[in-house]
Amino acid sequence: MEDNNRQEIATFAGGCFWCMVKPFDEQPGISAVISGYTGGTTENPTYEEVCSGLTGHTEAVQITFDPTVFSYDKLLDLFWMQIDPTDSGGQFYDRGVSYRPVIYYHTEQQKLLAEQSKKDLEDSGRFDRPIVVPIEKAQTFYPAEDYHQQFYKKNPQRYTSYQMGSGRAGFIQRHWRESHE
Repeated sequence: MEDNNRQEIATFAGGCFWCMVKPFDEQPGISAVISGYTGGTTENPTYEEVCSGLTGHTEAVQITFDPTVFSYDKLLDLFWMQIDPTDSGGQFYDRGVSYRPVIYYHTEQQKLLAEQSKKDLEDSGRFDRPIVVPIEKAQTFYPAEDYHQQFYKKNPQRYTSYQMGSGRAGFIQRHWRESHE
């Protein structure tokens, strides 16, 4: 019997990983969204070490998905709608290297699709500043501590307050309103 459930991995950094889980977690064909750290030099870093900015890691989400149900292109579209792609110094309220937005590719095909997606967003004229999100080769991904996993489900009130207070929710509404309707 043939297994039609093909799984791939995608990794995105878009500021606070709490806010990056829910949009992907709610999509068909996505079997896991894990908050964690990647792109740095320290093995098995802690949240406190990553937040210090000394490890070089970014907060990121690693997504396990079935590309026949939810394509990598659709993941990229959803990623862009969660961030300010013109800000390389962090995202919204969160500043510093650990909050910078990055697309981490796992295959050459993902790299090509990410580059095209970035170019398409730049060419769309949706933003009046350059799209500055780097596209980098995926590195070792370290899952974050348990209390960070599925934060939006464990702490819905705090999650909603953070999303609103950080400026993320308002930014998404202003720039992507028609995409959410």
